[in-house]
Amino acid sequence: MSEETERSQRHTERMARKKAVVDAAIARASEQRGVFLVLTGNGKGKSSSAFGMVARALGHGMTVSVFQFIKGKGDTGEQTFFQRQPNLRWEQCGEGFTWETQSRERDIAAARAGWDKARAALSDPAVHLVVLDEMTYLFKYGYLPLEEVLSALASRPAHQHVVVTGRAAPDALCAAADTVSEIADIKHAFRAGIMAQPGIDL
Repeated sequence: MSEETERSQRHTERMARKKAVVDAAIARASEQRGVFLVLTGNGKGKSSSAFGMVARALGHGMTVSVFQFIKGKGDTGEQTFFQRQPNLRWEQCGEGFTWETQSRERDIAAARAGWDKARAALSDPAVHLVVLDEMTYLFKYGYLPLEEVLSALASRPAHQHVVVTGRAAPDALCAAADTVSEIADIKHAFRAGIMAQPGIDL
């Protein structure tokens, strides 16, 4: 038997063992319900990942509600695109980054108004996916009680999926989630003096 033939045979055997492990894991995952995801960390891509799930959900004919906290009204590519899609509600729930507004009272009022809308979506069985973009900052700055949000998440419709994004997600939020991904900051173009780019950053 040639070396290449042996290599191919070992590969086939290895893939067969891997398939058995994967098939067994799939068979064990029999529960059907909505999942709660937290996307956190200092790296770029948290909101981008959430909006990828928005596209997937819309592709399956699902109803989606997006609530963007902290960020002010601005022309981002994702907002411009997704607002054209049926089955999607997009709410801008902030007046801009905190260093722009420079008013804790206004920031808290905007956060509370946005949360009231989001909480209604979290109790609506017609909404299949709720994205709470940049929500972790509301906890970091003390704009919103974490316990109130955790209670709403726990009592949402059983089939409803939720994604929360933002840096420094609290431990209790991560503990309540089904899936937590931390995106690391290895390198960023902005620190090299490159402007935020349409289609990449906004």
